[in-house]
Amino acid sequence: MPLETVFSAAGAIAMAGWLALLVAPGRRWANWLLAGLAIPALLAALYTVLLATHWGQAEGGFGSLAEVAALFRNPGLLLAGWVHYLAFDLFLGAWICRRGTAEGVNPWALRLCLPPTLLAGPAGLLLFLGLRFTTGALRR
Repeated sequence: MPLETVFSAAGAIAMAGWLALLVAPGRRWANWLLAGLAIPALLAALYTVLLATHWGQAEGGFGSLAEVAALFRNPGLLLAGWVHYLAFDLFLGAWICRRGTAEGVNPWALRLCLPPTLLAGPAGLLLFLGLRFTTGALRR
């Protein structure tokens, strides 16, 4: 299967999880079963296959920025890296929804954390942690 097809399919699958979180951030089927477990597991399996298939063909490593750049010159490993981001950012978004729901964070406030988490995972996490701190501080 062409890597472009895999790229498109992985993105569509991940977006299904994000859509579920946006529609129902506090629902177990969305934040645990679909976006927190099933889709990240599927993406993790795809990542593992891509890594196993393309690792032997690549130069580079993890010892320096130049070595990492060399790894990502291999399109299969670049795609594996992208799938890695898709899986972990979605997993993080699901965790944000579960944790926020358990702590009584307003679902609309949780929804505001999701786009930054999708686009830049650590920034979305930082926003959520700030939201938790602020709402926790306001309750005291």
